[in-house]
Amino acid sequence: MSQYSIGIDLGTTHCVLSYLDLQMSDEAAKADVIKQEVLFIPQLTAPGSIDERLQLPSFIYQFHESEVASDDLALPWNGTPSQLVGELARNMGSKTPIRLISSAKSWLCHGGVDRRSAFLPLGSPEEVGKISPFAATVAYLEHLKSSWNHLNSDNPIESQQVTITVPASFDPAARELTAEAARVVGFQNLTLLEEPQAAVYSWIHQAGKTWREQVVVGDVILVVDIGGGTTDLSLIAVTEDEGNLTLNRIAVGDHILLGGDNMDLALAYRIKARLAEQGKKLQAWQVMALTHGCRDAKETLLADPSVDSVPLVVPGRGSKLMGGTLRAELMRQDVEQTLIEGFFPQVSVDEHPIHNPRAALTKLGLPYAQDAAVTRHLAAFLSKQAEALEDVDGDIEGFEGSSGSFIKPTAILFNGGVLKSPVLAKKVLNIINDWLINDGAEVARLLEGADLDLSVAKGAAYYGYVRQGKGVRIRGGIANAYYIGVESSMPAVPGMEPPMQALCVAPFGMEEGTDAMIDNEEFGLIVGEPVRFRFYGSATRRDDQPGEMMEDWDDGELEELPEIQATLPIEGRTKGEIVPVHLAAAVTEVGTLRLEAVPVNGSERWNVELDVRDSG
Repeated sequence: MSQYSIGIDLGTTHCVLSYLDLQMSDEAAKADVIKQEVLFIPQLTAPGSIDERLQLPSFIYQFHESEVASDDLALPWNGTPSQLVGELARNMGSKTPIRLISSAKSWLCHGGVDRRSAFLPLGSPEEVGKISPFAATVAYLEHLKSSWNHLNSDNPIESQQVTITVPASFDPAARELTAEAARVVGFQNLTLLEEPQAAVYSWIHQAGKTWREQVVVGDVILVVDIGGGTTDLSLIAVTEDEGNLTLNRIAVGDHILLGGDNMDLALAYRIKARLAEQGKKLQAWQVMALTHGCRDAKETLLADPSVDSVPLVVPGRGSKLMGGTLRAELMRQDVEQTLIEGFFPQVSVDEHPIHNPRAALTKLGLPYAQDAAVTRHLAAFLSKQAEALEDVDGDIEGFEGSSGSFIKPTAILFNGGVLKSPVLAKKVLNIINDWLINDGAEVARLLEGADLDLSVAKGAAYYGYVRQGKGVRIRGGIANAYYIGVESSMPAVPGMEPPMQALCVAPFGMEEGTDAMIDNEEFGLIVGEPVRFRFYGSATRRDDQPGEMMEDWDDGELEELPEIQATLPIEGRTKGEIVPVHLAAAVTEVGTLRLEAVPVNGSERWNVELDVRDSG
């Protein structure tokens, strides 16, 4: 049995590792005195200097041998690292951004690229070593593993119970890639957990027995998680089961690439415009460096209300125009105006994100949200989930939060580094409560006490304790229903593709460790050759069951995801032979979706893989 439950927040901008002792005494468990710690992670903070920090910045720097002496890069477990990870990587990358890898987590969930292909840092010269988003994820996990094992040699992490958090909106392919990266590192007892759920678990642990006094049956908790790369939204309903309070995750939002990274870039362009007014023009690489500088300055200003401004240094290359370096200043007014007006404007609940047609030719990059207003995305989520309470298990009698054009939260839990700012947190809370008041509902209360930097890792570690049956568990299952596309049979019509139908293979809320056979539809798979299926997900269709065929659906109801593929082995068959199969779906104990092809006349089961390569 594992000695520790370890929780890892594999964040876009920071990674955190928390842990608690699973072998605590019965007296401590009964008294709800559960000692929990956060690992101080050894990392290079300057050449030749190793410090232990609560957070590992999610940055990798591909250094040139002339930049730093090899003796100054040694780690306690690796005397000759080939790349830098953590604080020193971020610091050196702010000066030479073409060698810096950041936002690997966002790239890991980008279905439009080959996530195993080495292309990061994006746009860097040929002499800079490249790695894939998958390899970057492995590198972060490897550093965390080595840090733990260095400090806890008697209890190696490979023997512990590990929970890694992922955005609730991660699609099955991104979840599977995360799990695979953990397996590469050597984690054997692994579980994936949605980040908003982890934040709630952390709040429950922090509140102790009083959490039951802070929420009541009929409450709907809105989790707003705004981190470095994404905005993650979830709804959790409080119900009753045989006299006990229960928690049900009833909805998650779309995968929105909108967070601190976008805000850093907006601040950089504000400073760039100010320098342009002074006749100082910045090149593209300098804007990249300025963006990293704005990130650090923003964090300082949001964390310390007594600081009014932070100096910025933009490196130059010694030209006449740019002799030496440029100096600028990021002021508190810059941060508050840029973020509030651009990212948190006052809007009504029926104002939703603006989507413009994308240009036919675009440069390779992350699919950032087109509309930067977090508040419009929040309004769209609450409106889209207006009926999310209709099929909740448990007693919610008398609650009217699902009436009207949007679901009405009664409690709000914030998470993510962006909302550490009291100004931004207050702004979001006031806007939501304005929507509720205008619709005649009670204002929502803020659930306080969470550490926004550490709560996800802490909640993940506490979840390992809960999985032993020693606490309240959030019911959830998968956050979407999933479908396979099936072409309709119809005569050929020039210029018209056959209509697509959608066969449900995994229903909304399907629990870990369960499976479903879809035996009312046969597919013909060719032996020895890959066969591809179109794959869809829906966050709103809660009633579809495995085997149900959808003839049509409204715009926005289904989202096309990376393809899935299957290749049947040739053994015992002739290449090119068509084998009739049924499909089966399962949610693994890890929390990933697995699809299988089962021959109609046979006992074999073949894995139907999520296609995590470039589908274009």
